[in-house]
Parts: sequence; structure tokens; C-alpha cells
Amino acid sequence: MLTFLGFAMVITFMYLIMTKRLSALIALILVPIIFALFGGFAPKIGPMMLEGITKLAPTGVMLMFAILYFALMIDSGLFDPAVRKILKLVKGDPLKISVGTAVLALVVSLDGDGATTYMICVAAMLPLYSRIGMSPRIMAGLIILAGGVMNMTPWGGPTARAASALHVDPSDIFVPMIPAMLAGCLAILAIAWFYGKRERARLGELHLHGDEIDHSEISVSQFPDARRPKLIWFNGALTLALMVALIAGLLPLPVLFMVAFSIAMIVNYPCLQQQKDRVAAHAGSVLAVVGLIFAAGIFTGILSGTGMVDAMSKSLLAVIPPAMGPYLAVITALVSMPFTFFMSNDAFYYGVLPVLAEAASHYGITAAEMARASIVGQPVHLLSPLVPSTYLLVALAGIEFGDHQRFTLKWAILVCLVIMVAALLLGTFPLFSTL
Repeated sequence: MLTFLGFAMVITFMYLIMTKRLSALIALILVPIIFALFGGFAPKIGPMMLEGITKLAPTGVMLMFAILYFALMIDSGLFDPAVRKILKLVKGDPLKISVGTAVLALVVSLDGDGATTYMICVAAMLPLYSRIGMSPRIMAGLIILAGGVMNMTPWGGPTARAASALHVDPSDIFVPMIPAMLAGCLAILAIAWFYGKRERARLGELHLHGDEIDHSEISVSQFPDARRPKLIWFNGALTLALMVALIAGLLPLPVLFMVAFSIAMIVNYPCLQQQKDRVAAHAGSVLAVVGLIFAAGIFTGILSGTGMVDAMSKSLLAVIPPAMGPYLAVITALVSMPFTFFMSNDAFYYGVLPVLAEAASHYGITAAEMARASIVGQPVHLLSPLVPSTYLLVALAGIEFGDHQRFTLKWAILVCLVIMVAALLLGTFPLFSTL
């Protein structure tokens, strides 16, 4: 009975959000409550939901302040000099333009917001591509590949979803994955170099004069009044200190981002009204993400509290050949590509991953290792027709969605495989569990 209820709940949830009958936020709250009532768990629903929300509170806090912190750094103009330098360096050389596109996208997508990354990168790079006749498909492909890798940061979304679904600290997922993500970044730069060489052979070099394109006024910040060019060195040092503290694990992630955000806000915007304006400017994106995390607390709280996830994992174990069980981490990394392409991140991380992780635990594979494996497929996920921001990218670049997919998908799969191989070589998650 519990197995049936569990799978029925997951399938119903996935159907409702994939067919757009309900938003993920509403489905995460209402669907588990209805199925818990069907299962006769009415007296225990309240404590189960509260326990789930309590477990996810640190993740919600971390995401809130991480998004606000990086939004603050972008508003203040921290990344403006890097963007201008990249644009100045690439000039009219197709190889430099291609590699510069990848570097720019990797820098800008650090904030985890795909739509913002696409608007900034396309606005900065498309004139150069048009000027010398390079294909905008190369630009769009490199931008979305960079976004896919940087989407694996805790504030990007998938890592937070995996952490909330499996009740794992986001830093336990993200920090060990950093070397593998860097391998993915190197793969993207290699792809950019390959296309740059090809385009250079096709087009030659067109050296643009400095007065033809003025990069001095280009800014990543969308709020001119919020720019603080005199504080760039301070903001850079603060961000570097934050990253070092994050990797070293000096304090829990939520606390680190709360402290860094508070310091940045006081130094950059001492006026109380300015502080309110900065928070208000990004309140929408913060609310959308954090609300989803707390709603996920209800879903995972009921899924585990009722015993559904245990029953589902046992039935899955019965289906999985015993010889395949020790390989569940690698299997999860591989299936994360097609699964997150054909279904939303919410459906995969809240519906499929908990069942896989529970089954893997019987073979000695930890929840953190399964969570790391589950985010490997993100570069492929962003090419899904279910991702709204991808439509923005192709519209800005002036290309067809199908052309974009055909051009980029093979490279996205390659980047995912590079990340997976790097993670396996570094022991981030196991190829084979000996337990």
C-alpha cells in the first residue's frame, strides 16, 4: 500500500508540474498532503510537515542570502572591469572572441540566474559576432554550457534541490564537486578554442579599432545608481574571503552568506533606503527559490515520515539486478542527463532522486555521494524545452531553438561526461561500492 501511494504521489506530482496544471510550489505542498490523507496519516501530517520544513530551514536561509549577496556584487559593479577587459582583449580575433565568450559567461553566471546571464552576455558579445560574421550558434552554445556548469553552485538551484530532497548540507555536495566543475569549465574552454580556431580559419582576423566599439560604459549591473566603482577592491577581497571560508568550512554556509551579505550591504549602501531598494530589487527571485525549498520540506517530510520512501526503495531494490546496485551513483549521474532533459529539475530531484538514494544506501553509497552524482547532468538540462530561460537565450541570439539544441547537445553531453569522469577519478562519488 505504501509503495503504491508513494509512486502514485511522485507520478501525480510530476504529471501536474510537467503539464503545467500546477506550479511546483503549489504541487509540493498540496499533493503530499492529499496522499497522506488517503493513506490514513491525518493525525501525523502536521508534525511530519514541520519536521521536513525544519530540516530544510538552513538550506532556505543559505539560498536567500547567497542570491542577495551575488546580486549585490553585480549591482555594485564588481564584475564590470572583468567584463570590459574581456571585451577589450577579444577585439576582432574569432579565437579570442570564442574563448572570451566562454570566460565571460562563466563569470557572469556565477550568480546562478540564467536569464540575467543570457541578457548580459548576448548584449556584450552579439555585436562582435555580427561584426565579423561568426555564427551566433557558437555564442549561444558556449553561454548555455557555462551556465550549465555554474548552475551546480548551491545558489544555482539543483544542488539546493538535491540537498533539500536528501537532507544533506549543500556544502557537502558543492565543495567536493568544485574540482570536477573546474574540469567541466576547462572542457568548455577547449570547445571554445576548437570553434575559435575553425572560425579564424574561415574568416581570418578582423582587427577592430578601439573607437569602433566603446567598452568603457558596458556594465553588468542593471541599476546605474547602485554601482560602487570605488569599492571594487573591497568587494573583490570580501568575495574571495567568502569563497576561501566556504571551501575551508570555517562556518556553516548559511552563516557565511549572512555575514558576508551584511558586511557588503553596510559598506556599499550605508543609507537605510538604499538597503531597502537593493533587497526589493531582488525579492522576486529570492522568494521564488526559497519558497520552493520550504514547500519541498512538506513533500520530503511526508514522503519519509509516512514510510513511503522506504517502501519505494525496497520495491526498486527488488527490480534492480543485484550486480547493478553498487553502481547506482554512476547510474544516477548518467540518467541525470536524460531525466532532467525530459522532466523538470523539481520532478527529478524531489520525485526520483530520493528513491534512488534510499536504494543506494543499501549498498553503502551515502546520500551526499548520490546528491553529487545527481547534479552532473545540468549542462544537458538547460537545453530542455522545459527550461523557460533557454527560449530567452535563443530569442536574444536570433537563432532557432532546434538549431541551438542540435548544435549544443553533443557538447553538453561531453561536458557532463568530463565532469563525471573527473568526479570518479577524484573519489567525489564512487564508481563501485564494495559494501
